[in-house]
Parts: sequence; structure tokens; C-alpha cells
Amino acid sequence: MTDFYRAAPGETSPPIPDGPQLCNGTADMRVVHNAFLYGYTDAPALIRSTTAWDSRRSEFVGHYIAEIDATLHTHHESEDELLWDRLEQRAPGCALHVGQMRAHHAEVSRLLAKAAPLLTAWRASADPKYGAELADAYEELLSVLKVHLRREVVEVVPVAEKVITAEEWKHLGDHSMDAIPKSRLLVQLGMMLAASPGESRQMFDELPMPIRFMYRLVGRRQFERQFRELFPGRPVPQT
Repeated sequence: MTDFYRAAPGETSPPIPDGPQLCNGTADMRVVHNAFLYGYTDAPALIRSTTAWDSRRSEFVGHYIAEIDATLHTHHESEDELLWDRLEQRAPGCALHVGQMRAHHAEVSRLLAKAAPLLTAWRASADPKYGAELADAYEELLSVLKVHLRREVVEVVPVAEKVITAEEWKHLGDHSMDAIPKSRLLVQLGMMLAASPGESRQMFDELPMPIRFMYRLVGRRQFERQFRELFPGRPVPQT
């Protein structure tokens, strides 16, 4: 299978600074980005498969998608506040690519804002008119994310690994994680594990022991229960 995280024809990467690798950026970012792709790839079909006016189902599906939206927003906010300026200052050769990432973020923010009122209306009513527009909006968002998430990993993160310290990289991740409601943290961890069955194992092993223990104790069951309700009949991923 061809790796998703490869440069497309005509795309170029910035120069990689000399020196040692300071943080584990590529592996971490692939896992995070895979989770977003995993969630948004299914979003249009989840919306379209919801029976018209079944507001119980639309609320459940809508809540799931809204959580992904919120996590994506916070993930981008973390990069906007904690990553881009440092990259431009410490690796000026990456400035053009950082500018492209900022532009991608602005477009994603625009599309999330476009989807938000449709999602609110559809969650409350399961009105098929809102559902059709909402599914189309998430297809448009996914098309942008497939470019942005890939190019960030391929072009920008290798530079970050050379100029961002492990402590700074951890702070970036903590900023995103802190915004997730504690009651939903383990379920979202399950989603990340499901989206990257090979790559996420190292990430899981590096989590604090209490989080690993709680996921095995209750988190896995929470994730599997949500998955079965979202995707009846689909095999539940091993996490």
C-alpha cells in the first residue's frame, strides 16, 4: 500500500536544518492526523445514512462529529500559537511552507464555521435538507484536510524535529489534550489507536501508566460501545 504521507508531483520541501533530532514529531503527528482522517472520512456517510427526522440518531452522530470539530480546532490553535512563529524564527528557510500551513488553517476554520450552524440545526431535527448540506460541507472539509494534513507531515514536521525541543513539542500536545473533556479523553484515545493500529502502539506505550491502566480498564469499552452504535455491523477495531 502506498504511504499517504508522500509528496505529490510538483510539491517541494524546505531545507532541513543540520543537527540532531530534538523531538519525535513525525510519528506523533501521523497518529493525530490519521485520527482526523479516520473521523472525517466517515462523517458524510454517517450523516446521509441517518433516517430523516430521527433526531435521537442525529444528536448522537452530531455529537460525535462536533467533538472531532472541536479537537481539530484546538489542534490547529495549538500550532498557531506555539509552533509557527518558532519555526519561522529558528528555520527561516521554512517560512514559505509555514505560510502555506497558516493559509490551510484559515481555510479549515472557514469550512468549520460554514458547517457549524448546519450541524446544530441537523442535530436537533434530523431534517434531511440540513443533512444534505452538512454532508456536502464535510466532504469539502475532508478534501482540504487531505492536502493539509499530508503536507504538514511531509514538509513541515521534519523541520520542526530539528528546531523544536522535546519539552516544547510536549507542551504543544498538552495544550491540545487539555481542551478535551476528561470524560471523553479515553474515547478519543481509542479513536487514535483505531486509526493507526501500527503506529499508535509506541504512542500508547509512552503514555503515563495511569492513562494506560484506565484505558484498559474502562476506556476500551467506552470506545467500543460508541463504535458499535455509530457503525452497526462493522467489525470493531482492536485497540
